[in-house]
Amino acid sequence: MEQRKQIVPVALDDADSALVIVDQTLIPNETRYLRLKTQPEIWEAIHSLRVRGAPAIGIAAAYGAYLGVKASDAADFESFYAEFRRVKEYLASSRPTAVNLFWALDRMEACVLRNRERPIAAIKEALRAEADAIKEEDVRANRAIGEYALSLVQPGIGILTHCNAGALATAAYGTALAPIYLGQERGYNFKVFADETRPLLQGARLTAYELMQAGVDVTLICDNMASAVMKNGWVQAVFVGCDRVAANGDTANKIGTSGVAILAKNYGIPFYVCAPTSTIDMNCATGRDIQIEERKPEEVTEQWYAKRMAPEGVKVFNPAFDVTDAEFITAIITEYGIARPPYTESLKELFRRKETAGKQV
Repeated sequence: MEQRKQIVPVALDDADSALVIVDQTLIPNETRYLRLKTQPEIWEAIHSLRVRGAPAIGIAAAYGAYLGVKASDAADFESFYAEFRRVKEYLASSRPTAVNLFWALDRMEACVLRNRERPIAAIKEALRAEADAIKEEDVRANRAIGEYALSLVQPGIGILTHCNAGALATAAYGTALAPIYLGQERGYNFKVFADETRPLLQGARLTAYELMQAGVDVTLICDNMASAVMKNGWVQAVFVGCDRVAANGDTANKIGTSGVAILAKNYGIPFYVCAPTSTIDMNCATGRDIQIEERKPEEVTEQWYAKRMAPEGVKVFNPAFDVTDAEFITAIITEYGIARPPYTESLKELFRRKETAGKQV
């Protein structure tokens, strides 16, 4: 687990007024930290996937919002709030699908409004503390998700995962990879199959890298090989993360996830979605209401090749995410417990638990 301690995907250097991130577009060939000091730099890092993964995006946005108004010379609350709103709206435009981005920015705005009677300097300090709290809560949530997920599996099994929902996508441990890391610490000896995750290869570049660094037995497969390994009996569970959960249990995750879920259903393999409650959007009725980001065609035709691998002018459909229907999801694992169908009821129960836990703090 030493690698998780060494690589911190998102951090704040307050003394230098910089958001510090690992440029995930360069892994595994290079580990480069970027120091982002301007709003356009932070916006570009989120948009271009230099920082990625729903929880990590939320943390980056929270720190970005703080940095966006840290140097404000506003003399009154209304002027300061107007400035904050401009920063918030700008950062919110960087990616449309990951609900954690909007959740974190909304939480930062609520912090501003909650402290409106205080001096501007005190509001800035409160914003810094709120962003720190978002990060610290993510660490605790990830570990709790890992513990709940680990209770569903046995040592020595085969686990398939898609995209990257590990430490690089969060503050620590990850969501879908949290049970794998905890299992590794406890000698479970899981055998993990990582889909490469075309077209941006998050599974090949990031998940395989993370798990190898942690000493996990990991085998990289192309996305279209998932059926073969399942049919061979090598996979007993699927764990994936997600970027948004709708109120009915539909989930949006990296493109290709819905296909994995359908395969798992066919082969009788449980399909688990690991998601902090910050990723659950109870205002989103179904997956049909989730806006799916479409990205540039070059990611498919030429980004990873020395020469183009598709003819010039070919039409390309490149959605970043797809929606897995609730009927294909065995359970949704959160930091407040495990939700099972019908999700319209079990997700509400999770939020009741969350509210009760908040009152007890």
